[in-house]
Amino acid sequence: MEICCANRTKTRSMIQKKQLSNRINRIIGQMNGVKKMIENDRYCDDVLIQLSAIDKAIKGLANIILNDHVHSCVVENIKENHLEVLDEIVDLFRRFQ
Repeated sequence: MEICCANRTKTRSMIQKKQLSNRINRIIGQMNGVKKMIENDRYCDDVLIQLSAIDKAIKGLANIILNDHVHSCVVENIKENHLEVLDEIVDLFRRFQ
């Protein structure tokens, strides 16, 4: 299990980085597609459907990172008695509501 460091960095494996990078690249591709749709005067409904798909993709990415954060960084901080991490995680959950 990768852990967070005191200097607020997160070590990720090359596989994790590649998987996250692939998701981000897909989202960027979707955004570029929406830009072209707007440039080509596509119907609003079509653009909004694509934006909804992008929103879901971003939320999926955020959930993967949040899950990893809770199972590594938060657990490690609690083990080291750095309980301020609990306030941090509550704030993160508020942001995702």
